[in-house]
Amino acid sequence: MATIEKRATDKGIAYRAKVRLRGFPTESATFERLTDAREWAKKIEADIKEGRYFGQSKRHTFDELVDEYKPHAKDQIRLAYWRNVFGTLLLSDITPDRIAKQRDRLLNDETPRYATPPTGDAEADAKRAKAKRKGSTVNRFLAALSVCMSYAVSELRWLEKNPCESIKKPKESKGRVRFLSDDERVALLNACKSHPDLYLAVALSLTTGARQAEIMSLRWGQVDFNRQVITLHDTKNGERRALPLVGEAFALLQARSKVRNLKDSRVFPPHNAKGKADYIDLRAPWENALKTAGITDFHWHDLRHTAASYLAMSGVSLVEIAKVLGHRTLQMVARYSHLSDGHIVATGEKLAARMGMSK
Repeated sequence: MATIEKRATDKGIAYRAKVRLRGFPTESATFERLTDAREWAKKIEADIKEGRYFGQSKRHTFDELVDEYKPHAKDQIRLAYWRNVFGTLLLSDITPDRIAKQRDRLLNDETPRYATPPTGDAEADAKRAKAKRKGSTVNRFLAALSVCMSYAVSELRWLEKNPCESIKKPKESKGRVRFLSDDERVALLNACKSHPDLYLAVALSLTTGARQAEIMSLRWGQVDFNRQVITLHDTKNGERRALPLVGEAFALLQARSKVRNLKDSRVFPPHNAKGKADYIDLRAPWENALKTAGITDFHWHDLRHTAASYLAMSGVSLVEIAKVLGHRTLQMVARYSHLSDGHIVATGEKLAARMGMSK
Protein backbone atom coordinates (compact mmCIF):
# COMPACT_ATOMS: atom_id res chain seq x y z
CA MET A 1 0.00 0.00 0.00
CA ALA A 2 1.27 3.48 -0.88
CA THR A 3 1.00 6.58 1.32
CA ILE A 4 2.10 10.14 0.67
CA GLU A 5 3.09 12.63 3.36
CA LYS A 6 3.09 16.39 2.87
CA ARG A 7 6.08 18.06 4.54
CA ALA A 8 7.38 21.56 4.95
CA THR A 9 11.05 22.09 4.10
CA ASP A 10 13.45 25.04 3.82
CA LYS A 11 12.74 25.10 0.09
CA GLY A 12 8.97 24.90 0.45
CA ILE A 13 6.56 21.96 0.33
CA ALA A 14 7.74 18.39 -0.39
CA TYR A 15 5.90 15.12 -0.75
CA ARG A 16 7.31 11.90 0.65
CA ALA A 17 5.93 8.73 -0.93
CA LYS A 18 6.13 5.36 0.88
CA VAL A 19 5.32 1.94 -0.50
CA ARG A 20 4.67 -0.84 2.00
CA LEU A 21 3.93 -4.38 0.80
CA ARG A 22 3.94 -7.49 2.97
CA GLY A 23 7.16 -9.47 2.54
CA PHE A 24 9.08 -6.55 1.05
CA PRO A 25 11.10 -3.75 2.67
CA THR A 26 9.53 -0.27 2.69
CA GLU A 27 10.49 1.93 -0.25
CA SER A 28 10.38 5.71 -0.05
CA ALA A 29 11.30 8.80 -2.05
CA THR A 30 10.70 12.56 -1.79
CA PHE A 31 9.36 14.81 -4.57
CA GLU A 32 8.58 18.48 -5.04
CA ARG A 33 5.29 17.78 -6.81
CA LEU A 34 2.39 15.66 -5.58
CA THR A 35 1.75 14.24 -9.05
CA ASP A 36 5.35 12.97 -9.27
CA ALA A 37 5.04 11.32 -5.86
CA ARG A 38 1.80 9.59 -6.87
CA GLU A 39 3.22 8.35 -10.19
CA TRP A 40 6.37 7.04 -8.51
CA ALA A 41 4.41 5.22 -5.80
CA LYS A 42 2.06 3.67 -8.36
CA LYS A 43 4.96 2.45 -10.52
CA ILE A 44 7.01 1.07 -7.62
CA GLU A 45 4.03 -0.78 -6.19
CA ALA A 46 3.25 -2.34 -9.58
CA ASP A 47 6.92 -3.25 -10.20
CA ILE A 48 7.24 -4.93 -6.81
CA LYS A 49 4.10 -6.98 -7.38
CA GLU A 50 5.35 -8.04 -10.84
CA GLY A 51 8.87 -8.77 -9.60
CA ARG A 52 10.37 -5.95 -11.67
CA TYR A 53 11.67 -3.72 -8.88
CA PHE A 54 15.35 -3.97 -8.09
CA GLY A 55 15.84 -1.63 -5.17
CA GLN A 56 17.92 -4.46 -3.70
CA SER A 57 20.89 -3.23 -5.74
CA LYS A 58 21.10 -0.30 -3.34
CA ARG A 59 21.13 -2.57 -0.29
CA HIS A 60 23.67 -5.25 -1.18
CA THR A 61 27.40 -4.99 -1.78
CA PHE A 62 29.55 -6.97 -4.17
CA ASP A 63 31.05 -8.82 -1.20
CA GLU A 64 27.57 -10.03 -0.26
CA LEU A 65 26.91 -11.13 -3.82
CA VAL A 66 30.08 -13.26 -3.99
CA ASP A 67 29.20 -14.81 -0.63
CA GLU A 68 25.82 -15.82 -2.03
CA TYR A 69 27.22 -16.93 -5.38
CA LYS A 70 29.81 -19.34 -3.95
CA PRO A 71 32.02 -19.40 -7.07
CA HIS A 72 33.39 -22.51 -8.74
CA ALA A 73 37.02 -23.20 -7.83
CA LYS A 74 38.31 -21.94 -11.20
CA ASP A 75 36.60 -18.55 -10.66
CA GLN A 76 37.68 -17.97 -7.07
CA ILE A 77 41.01 -16.32 -7.90
CA ARG A 78 39.47 -14.00 -10.50
CA LEU A 79 36.54 -13.06 -8.26
CA ALA A 80 38.99 -12.41 -5.42
CA TYR A 81 40.50 -9.78 -7.71
CA TRP A 82 37.10 -8.17 -8.36
CA ARG A 83 36.28 -8.40 -4.69
CA ASN A 84 39.39 -6.38 -3.91
CA VAL A 85 38.23 -3.74 -6.41
CA PHE A 86 34.44 -3.63 -5.88
CA GLY A 87 33.96 -5.48 -2.57
CA THR A 88 32.44 -2.68 -0.45
CA LEU A 89 30.55 -1.01 -3.31
CA LEU A 90 26.79 -1.32 -3.60
CA LEU A 91 25.74 -3.30 -6.68
CA SER A 92 23.98 -0.20 -8.02
CA ASP A 93 27.36 1.58 -8.04
CA ILE A 94 29.14 -1.04 -10.17
CA THR A 95 28.52 0.63 -13.51
CA PRO A 96 29.75 -0.29 -17.00
CA ASP A 97 32.10 2.72 -16.88
CA ARG A 98 33.77 1.45 -13.73
CA ILE A 99 34.12 -2.05 -15.15
CA ALA A 100 35.58 -0.67 -18.39
CA LYS A 101 38.19 1.35 -16.50
CA GLN A 102 39.18 -1.74 -14.56
CA ARG A 103 39.37 -3.74 -17.81
CA ASP A 104 41.85 -1.19 -19.17
CA ARG A 105 43.87 -1.36 -15.97
CA LEU A 106 44.03 -5.14 -16.23
CA LEU A 107 45.36 -4.80 -19.77
CA ASN A 108 48.02 -2.26 -18.85
CA ASP A 109 49.27 -3.64 -15.53
CA GLU A 110 52.60 -5.46 -15.54
CA THR A 111 52.66 -9.14 -14.61
CA PRO A 112 55.41 -11.08 -12.80
CA ARG A 113 56.43 -12.61 -16.14
CA TYR A 114 59.02 -11.13 -18.48
CA ALA A 115 58.10 -9.99 -21.99
CA THR A 116 61.13 -11.69 -23.57
CA PRO A 117 62.92 -15.01 -22.92
CA PRO A 118 66.22 -15.04 -20.95
CA THR A 119 69.45 -14.52 -22.87
CA GLY A 120 71.82 -16.06 -20.35
CA ASP A 121 73.30 -12.69 -19.40
CA ALA A 122 72.20 -12.17 -15.79
CA GLU A 123 72.64 -8.39 -15.88
CA ALA A 124 70.77 -7.97 -19.16
CA ASP A 125 68.04 -10.40 -18.16
CA ALA A 126 67.38 -8.47 -14.94
CA LYS A 127 66.57 -5.36 -17.04
CA ARG A 128 63.98 -7.09 -19.21
CA ALA A 129 60.56 -5.49 -19.40
CA LYS A 130 57.66 -7.18 -17.67
CA ALA A 131 54.90 -8.67 -19.79
CA LYS A 132 51.37 -7.25 -19.92
CA ARG A 133 48.25 -9.37 -19.61
CA LYS A 134 46.90 -10.85 -22.81
CA GLY A 135 43.44 -10.01 -24.06
CA SER A 136 42.38 -13.60 -23.51
CA THR A 137 43.40 -13.42 -19.85
CA VAL A 138 41.47 -10.20 -19.29
CA ASN A 139 38.44 -11.76 -20.95
CA ARG A 140 38.56 -14.61 -18.44
CA PHE A 141 38.46 -12.02 -15.63
CA LEU A 142 35.50 -10.27 -17.26
CA ALA A 143 33.73 -13.59 -17.77
CA ALA A 144 34.03 -14.47 -14.08
CA LEU A 145 32.57 -11.10 -13.10
CA SER A 146 29.78 -11.39 -15.67
CA VAL A 147 28.68 -14.84 -14.46
CA CYS A 148 28.55 -13.56 -10.90
CA MET A 149 26.51 -10.51 -11.91
CA SER A 150 24.16 -12.73 -13.93
CA TYR A 151 23.52 -14.71 -10.76
CA ALA A 152 22.44 -11.46 -9.07
CA VAL A 153 19.97 -10.88 -11.94
CA SER A 154 18.48 -14.32 -12.50
CA GLU A 155 18.68 -16.01 -9.11
CA LEU A 156 18.77 -13.30 -6.44
CA ARG A 157 16.91 -10.53 -8.28
CA TRP A 158 19.29 -8.01 -6.78
CA LEU A 159 19.97 -6.47 -10.19
CA GLU A 160 17.74 -5.68 -13.12
CA LYS A 161 20.51 -5.91 -15.71
CA ASN A 162 24.05 -7.28 -15.88
CA PRO A 163 26.40 -4.26 -16.22
CA CYS A 164 28.97 -6.45 -17.98
CA GLU A 165 26.75 -6.95 -21.02
CA SER A 166 27.77 -3.64 -22.59
CA ILE A 167 31.50 -4.04 -21.94
CA LYS A 168 33.64 -4.41 -25.05
CA LYS A 169 36.00 -7.34 -24.76
CA PRO A 170 39.67 -7.06 -25.71
CA LYS A 171 40.74 -8.82 -28.88
CA GLU A 172 42.30 -12.22 -28.43
CA SER A 173 45.18 -13.56 -30.44
CA LYS A 174 44.48 -16.51 -32.70
CA GLY A 175 46.62 -18.59 -30.41
CA ARG A 176 49.94 -20.14 -31.17
CA VAL A 177 50.37 -23.76 -32.22
CA ARG A 178 53.77 -24.96 -31.08
CA PHE A 179 54.17 -28.72 -31.22
CA LEU A 180 57.06 -31.16 -31.11
CA SER A 181 58.56 -32.46 -34.31
CA ASP A 182 59.34 -36.17 -34.41
CA ASP A 183 62.99 -35.51 -33.58
CA GLU A 184 62.10 -33.11 -30.75
CA ARG A 185 59.63 -35.61 -29.29
CA VAL A 186 62.25 -38.38 -29.18
CA ALA A 187 64.87 -36.03 -27.71
CA LEU A 188 62.51 -34.74 -25.02
CA LEU A 189 61.37 -38.20 -23.92
CA ASN A 190 64.96 -39.38 -23.72
CA ALA A 191 65.87 -36.35 -21.59
CA CYS A 192 62.94 -37.05 -19.24
CA LYS A 193 63.78 -40.71 -18.59
CA SER A 194 66.21 -39.94 -15.76
CA HIS A 195 63.27 -38.54 -13.74
CA PRO A 196 60.47 -41.16 -13.41
CA ASP A 197 57.79 -38.69 -12.27
CA LEU A 198 58.54 -36.32 -15.11
CA TYR A 199 58.68 -39.08 -17.73
CA LEU A 200 55.30 -40.50 -16.66
CA ALA A 201 53.67 -37.06 -16.54
CA VAL A 202 54.98 -36.14 -20.01
CA ALA A 203 53.96 -39.53 -21.45
CA LEU A 204 50.43 -39.08 -20.07
CA SER A 205 50.22 -35.50 -21.39
CA LEU A 206 51.30 -36.54 -24.88
CA THR A 207 48.97 -39.53 -25.16
CA THR A 208 45.87 -37.95 -23.59
CA GLY A 209 46.10 -34.28 -24.52
CA ALA A 210 45.13 -33.42 -20.94
CA ARG A 211 46.09 -30.18 -19.21
CA GLN A 212 49.03 -30.15 -16.80
CA ALA A 213 46.82 -29.61 -13.75
CA GLU A 214 44.55 -32.48 -14.83
CA ILE A 215 47.53 -34.83 -15.05
CA MET A 216 49.35 -33.72 -11.91
CA SER A 217 46.24 -33.79 -9.70
CA LEU A 218 45.27 -37.34 -10.69
CA ARG A 219 44.03 -39.73 -7.99
CA TRP A 220 44.17 -43.49 -8.23
CA GLY A 221 40.40 -43.65 -7.95
CA GLN A 222 40.17 -41.97 -11.36
CA VAL A 223 42.21 -44.71 -13.05
CA ASP A 224 40.45 -47.78 -14.46
CA PHE A 225 43.04 -50.24 -15.77
CA ASN A 226 40.39 -52.71 -16.96
CA ARG A 227 38.69 -50.19 -19.22
CA GLN A 228 41.98 -48.37 -19.89
CA VAL A 229 40.55 -44.93 -19.15
CA ILE A 230 41.18 -42.09 -16.74
CA THR A 231 38.06 -40.20 -15.69
CA LEU A 232 38.20 -36.46 -15.03
CA HIS A 233 35.26 -35.30 -12.95
CA ASP A 234 36.14 -31.64 -12.32
CA THR A 235 37.35 -30.22 -15.64
CA LYS A 236 37.87 -26.64 -16.78
CA ASN A 237 34.51 -26.48 -18.54
CA GLY A 238 32.74 -28.31 -15.72
CA GLU A 239 32.00 -31.47 -17.72
CA ARG A 240 33.10 -35.03 -17.04
CA ARG A 241 35.71 -36.34 -19.49
CA ALA A 242 37.42 -39.69 -20.14
CA LEU A 243 41.09 -39.92 -21.15
CA PRO A 244 42.56 -42.89 -23.04
CA LEU A 245 45.17 -44.87 -21.11
CA VAL A 246 47.29 -46.47 -23.79
CA GLY A 247 50.79 -47.54 -24.78
CA GLU A 248 53.80 -46.88 -22.59
CA ALA A 249 51.80 -44.51 -20.36
CA PHE A 250 49.49 -47.42 -19.46
CA ALA A 251 52.42 -49.72 -18.63
CA LEU A 252 54.21 -47.06 -16.55
CA LEU A 253 51.10 -46.14 -14.59
CA GLN A 254 50.25 -49.77 -13.95
CA ALA A 255 53.77 -50.43 -12.65
CA ARG A 256 53.54 -47.42 -10.35
CA SER A 257 50.20 -48.61 -8.95
CA LYS A 258 51.87 -51.78 -7.66
CA VAL A 259 54.41 -49.91 -5.50
CA ARG A 260 52.38 -46.90 -4.41
CA ASN A 261 51.61 -45.80 -0.87
CA LEU A 262 48.16 -47.23 -0.12
CA LYS A 263 47.50 -44.40 2.35
CA ASP A 264 47.94 -41.74 -0.34
CA SER A 265 45.49 -41.60 -3.27
CA ARG A 266 47.59 -39.16 -5.30
CA VAL A 267 49.39 -40.41 -8.42
CA PHE A 268 52.04 -37.68 -8.12
CA PRO A 269 52.39 -36.98 -4.38
CA PRO A 270 55.12 -34.55 -3.27
CA HIS A 271 58.28 -36.30 -2.10
CA ASN A 272 58.34 -34.19 1.04
CA ALA A 273 55.65 -35.69 3.24
CA LYS A 274 55.50 -32.52 5.33
CA GLY A 275 55.00 -30.30 2.31
CA LYS A 276 51.67 -28.56 1.74
CA ALA A 277 51.76 -28.98 -2.05
CA ASP A 278 49.02 -31.04 -3.68
CA TYR A 279 51.50 -32.76 -6.00
CA ILE A 280 55.19 -32.90 -6.85
CA ASP A 281 56.79 -29.79 -8.36
CA LEU A 282 58.30 -30.69 -11.74
CA ARG A 283 59.33 -27.21 -12.87
CA ALA A 284 63.08 -27.66 -12.37
CA PRO A 285 63.38 -31.14 -13.95
CA TRP A 286 61.15 -29.99 -16.82
CA GLU A 287 63.38 -27.01 -17.59
CA ASN A 288 66.47 -29.21 -17.35
CA ALA A 289 64.95 -31.75 -19.75
CA LEU A 290 64.15 -29.04 -22.32
CA LYS A 291 67.70 -27.73 -22.05
CA THR A 292 69.20 -31.21 -22.41
CA ALA A 293 67.00 -31.92 -25.45
CA GLY A 294 67.92 -28.57 -27.01
CA ILE A 295 64.26 -27.53 -27.30
CA THR A 296 63.41 -23.82 -27.14
CA ASP A 297 60.18 -21.80 -27.05
CA PHE A 298 58.23 -24.70 -25.59
CA HIS A 299 55.88 -24.79 -22.61
CA TRP A 300 54.19 -27.69 -20.82
CA HIS A 301 50.85 -26.67 -22.34
CA ASP A 302 52.44 -27.23 -25.76
CA LEU A 303 52.36 -30.98 -25.00
CA ARG A 304 48.59 -30.61 -25.28
CA HIS A 305 49.06 -28.81 -28.62
CA THR A 306 51.36 -31.63 -29.70
CA ALA A 307 48.72 -34.27 -28.99
CA ALA A 308 46.07 -32.27 -30.89
CA SER A 309 48.40 -31.58 -33.82
CA TYR A 310 49.34 -35.24 -34.20
CA LEU A 311 45.65 -36.18 -34.13
CA ALA A 312 44.90 -33.62 -36.86
CA MET A 313 47.78 -34.86 -39.02
CA SER A 314 46.53 -38.44 -38.55
CA GLY A 315 43.22 -37.49 -40.13
CA VAL A 316 41.13 -37.31 -36.95
CA SER A 317 38.21 -34.89 -37.38
CA LEU A 318 38.05 -31.61 -35.45
CA VAL A 319 34.87 -32.83 -33.75
CA GLU A 320 36.76 -35.84 -32.37
CA ILE A 321 39.76 -33.69 -31.37
CA ALA A 322 37.42 -31.33 -29.51
CA LYS A 323 35.99 -34.30 -27.62
CA VAL A 324 39.46 -35.57 -26.66
CA LEU A 325 40.62 -32.15 -25.51
CA GLY A 326 37.38 -31.32 -23.72
CA HIS A 327 36.46 -28.24 -25.77
CA ARG A 328 32.79 -27.33 -26.03
CA THR A 329 33.14 -25.62 -29.41
CA LEU A 330 35.17 -26.19 -32.57
CA GLN A 331 36.54 -22.66 -32.37
CA MET A 332 39.28 -23.74 -29.95
CA VAL A 333 40.48 -26.57 -32.17
CA ALA A 334 40.12 -24.75 -35.49
CA ARG A 335 43.77 -23.67 -35.16
CA TYR A 336 44.77 -27.25 -35.98
CA SER A 337 42.69 -27.47 -39.15
CA HIS A 338 45.52 -26.44 -41.48
CA LEU A 339 47.56 -29.42 -40.27
CA SER A 340 45.05 -31.85 -41.76
CA ASP A 341 45.13 -30.43 -45.30
CA GLY A 342 46.88 -33.57 -46.59
CA HIS A 343 44.09 -35.72 -45.22
CA ILE A 344 41.47 -33.48 -46.86
CA VAL A 345 43.23 -33.80 -50.23
CA ALA A 346 43.41 -37.59 -49.85
CA THR A 347 39.69 -37.68 -49.06
CA GLY A 348 38.98 -35.56 -52.13
CA GLU A 349 40.99 -37.91 -54.31
CA LYS A 350 38.92 -40.86 -53.06
CA LEU A 351 35.75 -38.97 -53.97
CA ALA A 352 37.08 -38.13 -57.46
CA ALA A 353 38.06 -41.79 -58.00
CA ARG A 354 34.58 -42.96 -56.93
CA MET A 355 33.06 -40.63 -59.52
CA GLY A 356 35.52 -41.70 -62.21
CA MET A 357 37.00 -38.23 -62.35
CA SER A 358 40.50 -38.92 -61.02
CA LYS A 359 43.66 -38.07 -62.96
